[in-house]
Amino acid sequence: MSNKRNKLLELFNITKSYGDTEIIKDMSLYIRQNEFVTLLGPSGCGKTTTLRIIGGFEQPDTGRVLFNGEDITACPPHKRPINTVFQKYSLFPHMNIYENIAYGLRIKKLPEEEIRQKVTRVLDLVALSGFEKRMPDSLSGGQQQRIAIARAIVNEPEILLLDEPLGALDLKLRKEMQLELKALQKKTGITFVYVTHDQEEALTMSDTIVVMNYGVIQQIGTPTDIYNEPVNAFVAQFIGESNLLSGVMLQDRLCEFAGRTFPCVDEGFEKEEDVDVVIRPEDIELTEKPEDGMLRGVVKSVIFKGVHYEMIITQDGFDWKVHRTVMAQPGTEVGMNIKPFDIQIMKIPYNVLTGWMADDDRVEIGEGVFDCHASGFEKEETVSVYVLPQDIELCQAKTAEPDKKKKKAAVGEQVCPWEENVLTGEVETFRYKGDDFEIQVRCGDLSLLVHTYTRVAVGETVYLHLPADKIRIRRREEMTGSHES
Repeated sequence: MSNKRNKLLELFNITKSYGDTEIIKDMSLYIRQNEFVTLLGPSGCGKTTTLRIIGGFEQPDTGRVLFNGEDITACPPHKRPINTVFQKYSLFPHMNIYENIAYGLRIKKLPEEEIRQKVTRVLDLVALSGFEKRMPDSLSGGQQQRIAIARAIVNEPEILLLDEPLGALDLKLRKEMQLELKALQKKTGITFVYVTHDQEEALTMSDTIVVMNYGVIQQIGTPTDIYNEPVNAFVAQFIGESNLLSGVMLQDRLCEFAGRTFPCVDEGFEKEEDVDVVIRPEDIELTEKPEDGMLRGVVKSVIFKGVHYEMIITQDGFDWKVHRTVMAQPGTEVGMNIKPFDIQIMKIPYNVLTGWMADDDRVEIGEGVFDCHASGFEKEETVSVYVLPQDIELCQAKTAEPDKKKKKAAVGEQVCPWEENVLTGEVETFRYKGDDFEIQVRCGDLSLLVHTYTRVAVGETVYLHLPADKIRIRRREEMTGSHES
């Protein structure tokens, strides 16, 4: 994709909260002219809220929206050169197809002949010429979706926003419409901003993919870059299938994981740095003799996927997912080899939280005030708080009520060993990574990723300690996010 395209739309330091829950955290992003951009992420990651802020249906709490360099943050939706296609097509049931498409043009009070020409042209673009007199309820879901798009593009917007418009279609029709939408974007030259949680849609249609999670942009890049060079474990897991393990970079081009040392091609990490290791299932080679493999495991299960077999191979308690065209029978011991180029090493991403400076060396996070090592901030200044998952200490002990005289817990009960910088939460997810466990913990309105050697259960209450010297504070400075970074 050419970098010479103009920056058509820019978001600067956008934040948005609903109640105490911050949906978008200090987001900066730009979108180029004639680009097909997809906002991709799980439900609740903030992608639809971002789309609504671009369209003017929501106002950000902080930050600015610029269109061609002009601030349109306070501009109402109908005055923006932007149209939106929602998941529910919202066609007027009492109007035929011609009148549905012509509605926006009539609002603009264009001459009737010009309206006729525009409607005819756009019907031809969506391959529905001759449907002018049909009523919406006589059309299939795919045809209604095309009419909704035709109604949006007939006004010739510079940006078209699409909020999961294919969600209501069956699988076959959805795949067909993916190709048609991409072709339509190329024909019209309109910038498309598309929202989906479907990775296949994003990879099929997009020039640029913006991967989001918990209101934070994880990675921006082309579909090829996102799949082949994910910047962190979340992106690797969300885009395609992968094996995720905890590792340690011993030195440049040498990493330890799964109980042994592997040569790799990555450089620039600190010695003994904790890292995430991602290996795609199709990049694992099986050996005829188990002793010829770097790793040895036993085939646990086999599923035929049409073009390949998906095998689960257990090695020292970790279940490897392997895709090969030739299967090995369940119960068979096999060897596994991994080439250095196929080992993807990535830094472990920080937990990004919103905080407010209480005073020097104290920051308010959620419902608590935490000691930290930070100075030079204004009191009550909003800041971004960063904590690495491996720096968070976990305790399962229930805090016992102390004896009022002895100031000690009851016999047989454990006490949470920390008195300060502690969050109480519930385990939402649990994953074994070959050496340690990765868990997601919900603490009120906060959600934190934690790496621990302690086995816990989903739904269990745990106590998290954020050491003061591990909390990093960043001032929210105005900066533009870039595709290159």
